[in-house]
Amino acid sequence: MIQEEELTGAIYRKYILPTERESKPVVGVELEYPIVNLRNIGLSEVTEPVDYGVVHRLAEAFVVRFGFRAVSRDEDGEIYLAENEKTGDTISFDCSYNTLELSFGIEENIRILKHRFDRYYTFIEENLLSERHTLTGMGINPGYMVNRKEPIHNGRYRMLLHHLESYREYGNRIQFHEYPHFGLFSCASQVQVDVEKEHVVELLNTFNRLEPLKALIFANSVFDADPDHRFLASRDYLWKNSLHGLNPHNVDEYDKRLHSVDEIVRYIASESLYCLEREGKYINFPPIPIEDYFRGKMVRGEYFDPEESRYRFASFEPQLEDLAFLRSFKFNDLTFRGTVEFRSVCEQPVQDVMSVAAFHAGLLQKLPELTRLLNENVTLYQQGYSVGELREIFVRRERTRRFDDAAYCLAEEVLRLAEDGLAKRGHDEEGFLEPLFERVERRTNPAEHFIEKQKAGRALREVIMEYAAH
Repeated sequence: MIQEEELTGAIYRKYILPTERESKPVVGVELEYPIVNLRNIGLSEVTEPVDYGVVHRLAEAFVVRFGFRAVSRDEDGEIYLAENEKTGDTISFDCSYNTLELSFGIEENIRILKHRFDRYYTFIEENLLSERHTLTGMGINPGYMVNRKEPIHNGRYRMLLHHLESYREYGNRIQFHEYPHFGLFSCASQVQVDVEKEHVVELLNTFNRLEPLKALIFANSVFDADPDHRFLASRDYLWKNSLHGLNPHNVDEYDKRLHSVDEIVRYIASESLYCLEREGKYINFPPIPIEDYFRGKMVRGEYFDPEESRYRFASFEPQLEDLAFLRSFKFNDLTFRGTVEFRSVCEQPVQDVMSVAAFHAGLLQKLPELTRLLNENVTLYQQGYSVGELREIFVRRERTRRFDDAAYCLAEEVLRLAEDGLAKRGHDEEGFLEPLFERVERRTNPAEHFIEKQKAGRALREVIMEYAAH
């Protein structure tokens, strides 16, 4: 049994200690793109699944073209992670071969990242289009209904999908949806920034309050299987109403204002573990809050036995090292790298690829001003609704419009702050915000644009290619 003081110290060392240094104005970017088979697309649906042969040939060609090193191959020998050791850039496949992820090593200048993206994306699209496939800038893969619903063949992804599929064992503890494979078709645009200990609390609180406005600006995950087409940013719904959301502290925004680093440590201790790796085996088990997990003597889980092709039960004793397997899915998450990762934004149309990074990097330069702006606002944030309730309003297709004037006015002020912050960075990055200003002016976002195109009778293929345009 691990004592509370020992656990608190371990959490502090993992998450707080890395922030005890001077931060740098660097940005890390991760982009997840749906892969779509363009053959025989109907007016409103994709009819053929992604051809994995096309994907595997692309990965091999990409590694050769850009001098990447194949870091990881699946059980069939196919590349699912490759890295450029000089830049730190990686190409990978997130959960399945239906999603391609480009991650970039940290840089101070977002324009440098954009240049590298342009080279990679041009090569990828030329290869995919030659085999009648494409990437596209959407938060939900438009071919999710016909694509193969199987994870990459390795222990980690097999465990993850098996864990999520076990939601049926939990009855009605939350309102689960029936898409445990959502990780195979849900795509995000994620950003990491450096943070110093003295700014951690303010940064998490302030960016947490931004979540309603980010939904308003960036929503781009229309999910046709949602029975009532309720959401513009269905990624919120898919994560929250999955087994990941069984413990609400593992997902979404913070439901309270944080007051100190010690309170952040206690919050992390309230998040749940659901897996670990022992002796080369990935073991999953019912989600357990960390503070309870380390109080116990034994935990019972299950792992996949490849020799017998079935799951077997395993019991094990918690070890402090298991903290390494904590997987939080907060919108604004403090990481073990001394960074905050912003992960609430749907993947964006390719033409707007660096808008998410520019938005966050610019506002980080104006954190005190942003904090003051949001704290002093009375037209949106002091109307009797929590941050979570406001985001819930703005991710819905049909919503009360009573807050729209206040929200769009405030969103424009926030974008002006971000623009000033980018000017302060001095890298000529302000142009990346132009599509966001246009969205606020037109009171729209990529999800609403997609819906309007559907209503107007535009063919799905045409919209897919519009969101793929570079």
